[in-house]
Amino acid sequence: MPLFFRKRKPSEEARKRLEYQMCLAKEAGADDILDISKCELSEIPYGAFATCKVLQKKVLIVHTNHLTSLLPKSCSLLSLITIKVLDLHDNQLSALPDDIGQLTALQVLNMERNQLTYIPRSIGNLIQLQTLNVKDNKLKELPDTVGELRSLRTLDISENDIQKLPQLLAHVRTLETLSLDTSSMVYPPQEVCSAGTQAIQQFLCKESGLEYYPPSQYLLPVLEQDGGDTPRDSADGPSDRLCREEVEWQNRFSDYEKRKEQKMLEKLEFERRLELGQREHAQLLQQSNNQKDEILQTVKEEQFRLEQGLSARQRYLDAERQRLQEQLKQTEQNISSRIQKLLQENQRQKKSSEILKSLENERIRMEQLMSITQEETENLRRREIASAMQQMLTESCKSRLVQMAYESQRQSLVQQACSSMAEMDERFQQILSWQQMDQNKAISQILQESAMQKAAFEALQVKKDLMHRQIRNQIKLIETELLQLTQLEVKRKSLDTEALQEVIAEQRWALSSLLQQLLKEKTRREEELREILTELEAKSETKQENYWLIQYQRLLNQKPLSLKLQEEGLERQLAALLVDLSAEHYLPLFAHHRISLDTLSRMSPADLAKVGVSEAGLQHEILRRVRELLAAARIRPELPNPPKGEALGALEVPTAPEELPEPTTPSAPPVELEMPTSECVVCLEREAQMIFLNCGHVCCCHQCCQPLRTCPLCRQEIAQCLRLYHS
Repeated sequence: MPLFFRKRKPSEEARKRLEYQMCLAKEAGADDILDISKCELSEIPYGAFATCKVLQKKVLIVHTNHLTSLLPKSCSLLSLITIKVLDLHDNQLSALPDDIGQLTALQVLNMERNQLTYIPRSIGNLIQLQTLNVKDNKLKELPDTVGELRSLRTLDISENDIQKLPQLLAHVRTLETLSLDTSSMVYPPQEVCSAGTQAIQQFLCKESGLEYYPPSQYLLPVLEQDGGDTPRDSADGPSDRLCREEVEWQNRFSDYEKRKEQKMLEKLEFERRLELGQREHAQLLQQSNNQKDEILQTVKEEQFRLEQGLSARQRYLDAERQRLQEQLKQTEQNISSRIQKLLQENQRQKKSSEILKSLENERIRMEQLMSITQEETENLRRREIASAMQQMLTESCKSRLVQMAYESQRQSLVQQACSSMAEMDERFQQILSWQQMDQNKAISQILQESAMQKAAFEALQVKKDLMHRQIRNQIKLIETELLQLTQLEVKRKSLDTEALQEVIAEQRWALSSLLQQLLKEKTRREEELREILTELEAKSETKQENYWLIQYQRLLNQKPLSLKLQEEGLERQLAALLVDLSAEHYLPLFAHHRISLDTLSRMSPADLAKVGVSEAGLQHEILRRVRELLAAARIRPELPNPPKGEALGALEVPTAPEELPEPTTPSAPPVELEMPTSECVVCLEREAQMIFLNCGHVCCCHQCCQPLRTCPLCRQEIAQCLRLYHS
């Protein structure tokens, strides 16, 4: 059983009925009845008690509700002191207030069909009560104080669990009707109860030692009483009381005339006060109407000003919204053109990749045809390659040895300033010999560890692979475009515009599919490189000495013969220009298309894009440098042209890593590689770093994406997450 019950909320019809009855009871000229029945009440409202107290209502009807208690916590029974009829049938009352006897004017109390388990003893104070109906309750007995109800005429206790009547009920001489369950009665016996009310009263009087008189002899004082004293039993019987009652009735009549006259005067005084109050109310109403008209006029003026301000603000917002929509439309057009350009670039890159793949196949075929001979092993620059690897892996060790040598030399110079130059040279030669021994030892260790040689070769192979580098550049471009599309979509959602949303979605899906394709190509290319490495490792099973050193040297210096022949045809200045701009990976493209400086002077950035140079900043920088070179050549025509054979010399990769030139940074970085920034839509603090596939949104940082299973923008399932690495 639940410990708490939620109060039942009255329906709208019940609430309107309650308001109507309360207003009807307060109207002038209303009768003395307050009827709030069938209003679905769980407790009697406080206003009902106040109305009964102020307007001195005589009848309170509250039947057919959901009452569980007669009094709320903040109300008193004294508010119902004038009530004569109290109808509470068809409710859920389990008990009456213990001070119910305070309602001294009560004449009718109807408690039929409730949940009463007992009747308080104070009910005996209701000396004017004539009707008491407690039918269909859960009563088991009646209190003895029922015998003090000297005006009671009707008592209904049927459909209860009562088996005995109180013996003091014989003192109620006015009782005319007594309803009870004859079959369940024990006292009086069933045969007495079945004989009727008169037989029951005779039985109770006989048990109490009283003489029985019919109720008709006691009803006249009850019917005519008007707030006076209640009739008392006389031991002499009704015949001796007639004279006294006649005198008493004369006195009561004179008192009644006096009270009637007094009430008439009070009524006239009340009417006079009522008329005066109505006049004052009319004046106040007139003043209120005047003030209301003034307030309405002020409100109208203020509303007019507000409407003007709102209309101006709305026009401004509409203009601003239209401007933003135009900007978004322009941005979308730019992005659409860039995406179209990127897709076209992808097609061109595929064609270029086919050319590069054919060149790579030719190189692999040439390597397969070539065999490792004893002469190549003898002519191998073993020490030079080993020193290059040693410098790549142990550069810190070498610098520390040089520092130790320097410190030792400085200490020896300070301490032995007066010693001879021969001793100093001898010690310096000893230090150099120690250093040479350490270096020879490290070189011999590298020569013996084939696993380290294989790892160095694998790293250089991935670094030198042109197709792998192009795939990485394309992935970076697509990641940039996806981030810009996501920023545009978030901005569009914040402005609550839906135009061209499908176009953005289609572009995003196209870029996402292209990104997945490039990731697969990157993985496939890495697998091909690993297969090549596996084939080379299978060839090394002959236990040939220094196999990986030989392959490392070939990867540094050797290119396919056809590619070398094409690159030798390039002009030296053009090759040096591409190396200076860190664009030497475009040398095969320029050689394949037979592009010269003169041809570049007549080309535009769009022509370079068709050739395969995708970076816009690099396109403009190449054209600018070419124009400067041609202008300088016209100013100084006397400079001789270098031979073609020297053009490739500038592009040869040094054998030792310490000889690599520092790459120069282009003055104008490519626009496509400038990664825009966007904040995370989850934490709104960190930068968005993750790409969600298959939807293609870039909207979340690395920390916030861990628990996510769906995209925060489109609510699609996340199949794969890629992290952006801003360079």
